[in-house]
Amino acid sequence: MKSFSLTILICAIFTAMAFGQEPAQEDTVLADARKQELNKRHFIGSSLWVLYDKFTPDPARFYQLNYGYHYTQKDVFIVEAITWEYSEPLGTYENSEEKYPGKIRAYGIGVGYQRFHWKNLFTTIVATPFLQQFYDSDDKKIQKGFQLYLQFILGYRFEFFNKLLFIEPAFTFKYWPVNTNFPKSFADIEDGAPNYKFEPSLNFGFRF
Repeated sequence: MKSFSLTILICAIFTAMAFGQEPAQEDTVLADARKQELNKRHFIGSSLWVLYDKFTPDPARFYQLNYGYHYTQKDVFIVEAITWEYSEPLGTYENSEEKYPGKIRAYGIGVGYQRFHWKNLFTTIVATPFLQQFYDSDDKKIQKGFQLYLQFILGYRFEFFNKLLFIEPAFTFKYWPVNTNFPKSFADIEDGAPNYKFEPSLNFGFRF
């Protein structure tokens, strides 16, 4: 239900804002604008999920902070700090037949590369290693594991206030090829669940 609601929101933003874009300017004006943009090489941001999660009946206690650096007009280096907790397999999240006998708390710092193509259409890849802490039903920590979490993102950046603020509605393919050291009771639930998922996303940020 969360993913469906966010998908509808992102589709609405794509449609409304795409039709609201101004016509293309002259090449000289665009060149000046691009030079001006390079003065704002840095940005910090987060995800709409951080806010959305606070209003759900079963919050994932999700937090995310992004830092980005435009080393060219089209190329961006990204560092992402992220943490969340979940009590069911990620591959069937919100649709799992069974939940874990406890929960997982994950902490990760990822690095990524973002490339702008036509106008503000972009693709991004982010790799995040996670330390996973397993808790039983009594909220007692029982062991630790490791997860490698990959994201492949296609989206569009909409900019406001002289390009100081932006939002990035996108669709993301998430894949975790490494997921180790599950307790047996958790592994039994995880068995057979996919290790990938398609999800919408909506990041926002401030350039400086």
